[in-house]
Amino acid sequence: MQLVSLAQAGHEIKHDLLSSDVDLKDVKPPVMEGLDALLEKKKRSSKTSDNDLNGGSLVKTSPSANWFSSKSAKKVSSSSVTSIIDGLKRLYIQKLKPLEVTYRFNDFVSPLLTNSDFDAKPMVMLLGQYSTGKTTFIKHLLNCNYPGAHIGPEPTTDRFVVVMSGPDERSIPGNTIAVQADMPFSGLTTFGTAFLSKFECSQMPHPLLEHITFVDTPGVLSGEKQRTQRAYDFTGVISWFAAKCDLILLLFDPHKLDISDEFKRVISSLRGHDDKIRVVLNKADQVDTQQLMRVYGALMWSLGKVLNTPEVMRVYIGSFNDIPVNEAAAGPIGKELFEKEQDNLLSDLKAIPKKACDRRINEFVKRARAVKIHAYIIGHLKKAMPAMMGKTKAQQKLIDKLEEEFAKVQREFHLPPGDFPNVEQFREILSGYNFDKFEKLKPKMIQAVDDMLGYDIPDLLKNFRNPYD
Repeated sequence: MQLVSLAQAGHEIKHDLLSSDVDLKDVKPPVMEGLDALLEKKKRSSKTSDNDLNGGSLVKTSPSANWFSSKSAKKVSSSSVTSIIDGLKRLYIQKLKPLEVTYRFNDFVSPLLTNSDFDAKPMVMLLGQYSTGKTTFIKHLLNCNYPGAHIGPEPTTDRFVVVMSGPDERSIPGNTIAVQADMPFSGLTTFGTAFLSKFECSQMPHPLLEHITFVDTPGVLSGEKQRTQRAYDFTGVISWFAAKCDLILLLFDPHKLDISDEFKRVISSLRGHDDKIRVVLNKADQVDTQQLMRVYGALMWSLGKVLNTPEVMRVYIGSFNDIPVNEAAAGPIGKELFEKEQDNLLSDLKAIPKKACDRRINEFVKRARAVKIHAYIIGHLKKAMPAMMGKTKAQQKLIDKLEEEFAKVQREFHLPPGDFPNVEQFREILSGYNFDKFEKLKPKMIQAVDDMLGYDIPDLLKNFRNPYD
């Protein structure tokens, strides 16, 4: 470079030029002719391409904004992943979604995931029979009423209400919220207009709602009223929300400990989400200490009958409302107990945003395993169909003996029996399909999902930290 500088300054190039008495301090750096013009030209071309891409605007969008369009899905490289959530989006588009589409997982189990499903805030769902304090519990945490809240001793909340953060206080009808691309509720359209008319979103500016979204549910009724009066699949909706939620609170009243048949079906629909369930014995200051001890024992006995698990469910005891604790009934020991329990429950709620990232990965892995098993089942049913004659009879025979076919799949691929779907529900959906149109098992697609679970997700966790840490 010094020789180039000296040559441009007019010195004669000789083999001993650098060792001569030339003053190198005053020599200007070498100049490349035409470099400035080339850089200017490149700058202009890059500006033009930015304007074309953004419609004249220079505002940059998130790298994951267009991942859910088929054209751009293959162009996303691992270097554009900026967080764990963006990494999960990329893996879903490239490896899991093709398997879901090929074997119609969205028709049988769960709708395809969208961008908003990954970006949604953590959700807490409240379940219980009527007048157990679900709406009051949300009001207690927010220190104010949310738009459209109704509180009373009778069954007041007649709809599913999602309480979330928004710029102003308003209620948005269910049909409107289900079609908004930035909301994670598009999957609820499968339950029809009868449900969407009983669903709404309540928005309000609140610091707590910037981190957590609450789902207030109608009180579970007893007997035939549940099935005859509700024109939609109540347990199906609960199951859909349970898969999306990070925490499920089951609220009980000391005076309403009986778990009705419908409530038992609702709790059974939470199968697979046991780690999210917390039990709250609300309004505990309405009984004295001796009665509370008996009520707690009766509640644990009832839950043991319904949940069918050897582990003891965590139960929080307290009075979660804005009224001071009734010391006349609870006594000083009861008041201290309620305060400790309330602190424990609030700590559980505060930890939700921090655990949300881990929960999202957990749900993603759980979904990937479910998709794999679904693909094995559909591939097996396709393989069992005859090539030419007697297809209708063979299909009906497979549907009738579905349990045996599940057992064959389990033995062939060494799969855990607990991961298989409900036989009756699967049989009901299968009856509307022609097995001959199913796809054969594609080992390469299964291998791609195995590689994702074995290598891609662990690498993702190594490279990126939890954004809430």
